[in-house]
Amino acid sequence: MVVEVVVMTEELNDDHDVVVIGGGPAGLNAALMLARARRSVAVVDAGSPRNAPAAGVHGMLALDGTPPDELLERGRAEVRGYGGEVLAGEVVTARRERSGLAVRLADGRAIRARRLLVTTGLVDELPDVPGLRERWGGDVLHCPYCHGWEVRDRAIGVLAGGPMSVHQALLFRQWSADVVLFTHTAGPPTDEEAERLAARGVDVVDREVVGVEATEQRLTGVRLVDGTTVAREALAISPRMTARAGFLADLGLHPVEHPAGVGQYLPCDELGRTEVAGVWVAGNVTELSAQVGNAAAAGAATAARINAELVTEETDRAVAAGRSPFSAADEARNCELVLGNRRHGL
Repeated sequence: MVVEVVVMTEELNDDHDVVVIGGGPAGLNAALMLARARRSVAVVDAGSPRNAPAAGVHGMLALDGTPPDELLERGRAEVRGYGGEVLAGEVVTARRERSGLAVRLADGRAIRARRLLVTTGLVDELPDVPGLRERWGGDVLHCPYCHGWEVRDRAIGVLAGGPMSVHQALLFRQWSADVVLFTHTAGPPTDEEAERLAARGVDVVDREVVGVEATEQRLTGVRLVDGTTVAREALAISPRMTARAGFLADLGLHPVEHPAGVGQYLPCDELGRTEVAGVWVAGNVTELSAQVGNAAAAGAATAARINAELVTEETDRAVAAGRSPFSAADEARNCELVLGNRRHGL
């Protein structure tokens, strides 16, 4: 007996108006707008949100403190409620086809669309200091607007590691009177920076950091290269931020260095268009400092612009068809005549 084995790849041969790559706040809000505009839209999400370690999303009106996974699940349900698709998968390549654009997933599935909206966000590259990764998103943090309230009035350290470190220390001074800037390997601040830090009561420790000390529940200190420890209850860092966009290489689209020197991003115009026709971006993949609310708003705005572009394209096509010397009815009659002649051997 021969058993035929059929491998199901779930090849998606139907075309979509828009494929959104990335299912975070920017991508889901864009998909929601497009689905409500009666566009066929599919969201492909790899399931690795940047803010997964955080206990809650903050600074979102009426949603402050909502756990990130709960916010995304609610967003996915809303998109599906309007007929949009939300697919679990990782996009590995994107290419141009005669009919538009196509993306291929790691499991072999392919999806085609007239437009691509990339909302894959970014990856935080943490400083190479033991102990930071394990506490990232808790008492090792980055954004004061996202987590400053949660560490207010605590002993806060700021680990220098980028061009914005002094600014970051001065920002955290708004949430606590006890802030220490660790220069680590960045070297001492300039005279002007030192004056500004001193004016706000921010101490500077000009030594390399080699680790953090903590109990299971909380951070307790920052360990220096000379063996001493400075007691701290929270540590702010400046990770290098890199756009998740390697899958766009076949389209000739690559992340570039951000002008502020904080990482790599995908440039676009003020509407969200990239230099590659049909490919749009929104959220942290192009705006590295965007919070959840900003990213969601950008997704909605970019979705509206994509829909407007598609409407214009469809209208232009309809106008061109109306100006054609042959109407649709004429074309149908001509086809019937040709088929009839073939049947009669003419």
